[in-house]
Amino acid sequence: MTERAPLSRKLSAIAESATLKVDAKAKALQAAGEPVISYAAGEPDFTTPDYIVQAAQEALADPASYRYTPAAGLPVLREAVAAKTLRDSRLEISPSQVIVTNGGKQAVYQAFQTVVNPGDEVLLPAPYWTTYPEAIRLADGVPVEVFAGADQEYKVTVEQLEAARTAKTTALVFVSPSNPTGAVYTADEVRAIGEWALEHGIWVISDEIYQNLTYDGVQATSIVEAVPEVANQTLLVNGVAKTYAMTGWRVGWMIGPADAIKIAGNLQSHLSSNVNNVAQKAAAAALTGPQDDAEKMRAAFDRRRQLIVSELSKITGMHVPTPQGAFYVYPDVRGLLGRSWGGVTPTTSLELADLILERAQVAVVPGEAFGPSGYIRMAYALSDENILEGVQRMQRLFSE
Repeated sequence: MTERAPLSRKLSAIAESATLKVDAKAKALQAAGEPVISYAAGEPDFTTPDYIVQAAQEALADPASYRYTPAAGLPVLREAVAAKTLRDSRLEISPSQVIVTNGGKQAVYQAFQTVVNPGDEVLLPAPYWTTYPEAIRLADGVPVEVFAGADQEYKVTVEQLEAARTAKTTALVFVSPSNPTGAVYTADEVRAIGEWALEHGIWVISDEIYQNLTYDGVQATSIVEAVPEVANQTLLVNGVAKTYAMTGWRVGWMIGPADAIKIAGNLQSHLSSNVNNVAQKAAAAALTGPQDDAEKMRAAFDRRRQLIVSELSKITGMHVPTPQGAFYVYPDVRGLLGRSWGGVTPTTSLELADLILERAQVAVVPGEAFGPSGYIRMAYALSDENILEGVQRMQRLFSE
C-alpha cells in the first residue's frame, strides 16, 4: 500500500507558542493540586467590565446577531475603531480602512501575509513576542533579529536597524509598549525610526495592543503620529483584550492604507469571514463607553508593577529594568546562571525556569521564547498577594 502523503512542511516547522505552553503546564499542575503560581500568561486577572457584558447580553437578544455580517467587521465597530485610532494614535482614517479580526493574533498574521513575499526579510527587534517570527515564516518571510539588551532598556536604535537592512528588507516590526519587556520608546526615538522606515520605503507593522497601559506619566507615541507620512506604509494592529480584560472575547483589528486593506480583506473573506457578532458589539461598547473601569485596571497594574520590581530587585544576581508599559517585567538573569542552587547549576534561562518551577513552584517564561537566553518574562497580571508570594519563593530559592 502506498504511504500516506506527508504533512505540510511549513506547518511542521512552526513551534507551539512558548507562553501558552508554559501556562498550560502551570494550569495542569494547579489542576493536580500543586500550589503553582504562574506569571506565564499575558492575561489580566480582572473580569470584563459590566457595561461591556451588558452590551453582549443585548446583542444576544437581537436576531441580527445570528446572521452572517460583513467579513471586515460590523460598521458600528469599524467606526468605533476609527474614532479610537484618532484619539490614541492621532491618525484620521476611514472605517473602510479597518478590518476586525479574531483577536490581535489574527491581525498580526494577516499583516505579514499582506506585505511579505517569499524570501523577504522582516526586521524583528528582540526581545519579541513569541508569535512574530512564526507568523513571518508562515508568510514565507525571513525574520531578522535585531537585539537590544537591558543596557539599552530593550530598545533598538536606527543604527542597529540600518546595519541589519539589506536589499531584501521589506518590513519592520515595531512594538511600543513592548511584550515581553514593557519598554516604551520616547517620542524622539519613535520619530527617528519612522523617518528611517519612510526613507527606505519599508513597511512598518506596529502592534499597539498595549498603548493604553503606560505608567509614570509616560505616553505611548504611535509611529503614525510621530511621522504622519509613514501611514501609507504602516499596518497598525490592536484589540480590546488587554485594556478591557477581554482576552477570551477574541476581537482585534488591523488598519492600513486602502490597497493593503483590500487584499487583507480578501484573505479574511476566505479565512474566517466575520468575527462573532456578539463579541463585536461588546467590543464596540468597550471603545465607546465609559473608560473608568479601564483606568482602574491600569492603576492596579501600576501598583503591581512597582511591587514586583521592588521585590525582584532584592534577588542578588538579577537585574530588573523598570517597565514603563504593558504588564510584564523582563529581568536579566545572567547573574544567576553558572551558579549552584540546591545542587543544580543552570547555564541557560530555560534551565533556570525549569529550576524555578521545580523548586519554587513558580512558572516563568524563559528568554529563549523571545530571543537570546539570559532573561525571563514575568507577567504581573495577577493578584498582589500572588505576586508577592511567588517572588518571595524565588527570593528563598536564590538565597540558598
